[in-house]
Amino acid sequence: MLKLDSRDIEILKVLSREARISKAELASRINLSPSPCWERLNRLEKAGIIRSYRADISLKPIAASVTVFVTVELERHRSQAFQMFERTVKTREEIVGCWAIGGGFDYLLQIVSRDVDSYQRLMDTLLDEPLGLARYYSYIVTKPVKEQAPLPFDLLLAEWTDENAGAGGE
Repeated sequence: MLKLDSRDIEILKVLSREARISKAELASRINLSPSPCWERLNRLEKAGIIRSYRADISLKPIAASVTVFVTVELERHRSQAFQMFERTVKTREEIVGCWAIGGGFDYLLQIVSRDVDSYQRLMDTLLDEPLGLARYYSYIVTKPVKEQAPLPFDLLLAEWTDENAGAGGE
């Protein structure tokens, strides 16, 4: 695991809220000169901590769409069955999120389709494929309440912050 200090954490906090911030403004915001800031940024990217930079795009003004969360249970609980399902999910553009989960279901999918009919055609196609879907349950989003919020760094790293308080950081 990469050792992070308070400036690294500040870089992550700023970028999670403002991915388009210029490198110069980022350096200024965390009170560091540009070169060391860029070195830290590159280190965080190479370590895979910063995975990508994205825009948060609203579909509402440009296209009709429906978001559906789907819980999926597979018939067989064998490594090969999970791998086949995951490979298939990665090929479907309308499946925008997929998480393996514990509990009564095996996966949680997030699907964005043009409409409910398009969503159902996708599910029918998946059922027709030899994926071993035992059952699925659909939950249609009627209203987004909170989407893609920045990670709660202060809560997640509270222990880290407490341990390093007074450690004489930069």
